[in-house]
Amino acid sequence: MTKNKLTDLNDHLFSQIERLADEDMSPEQIEAEVKRAAAIVSVSDQIVDNQRLRLSAAKLYAEHGDKVVPHLPAIGKSE
Repeated sequence: MTKNKLTDLNDHLFSQIERLADEDMSPEQIEAEVKRAAAIVSVSDQIVDNQRLRLSAAKLYAEHGDKVVPHLPAIGKSE
């Protein structure tokens, strides 16, 4: 079973927005949160790109069937 889901990513992104909106932070805390946010965005972008690739592969499979499988990255459940 997968530990993380795209809904978890969404939760993390909104939590980071809330931290960035905290008006009681010192300039040093703001700087640390901005760096943290940049790291979260970078990882999030990679996750979204990976999911976009998986969706494209699934669409190709749905449109063309088994004949495209040798040309696709692994999709679906991993063993």
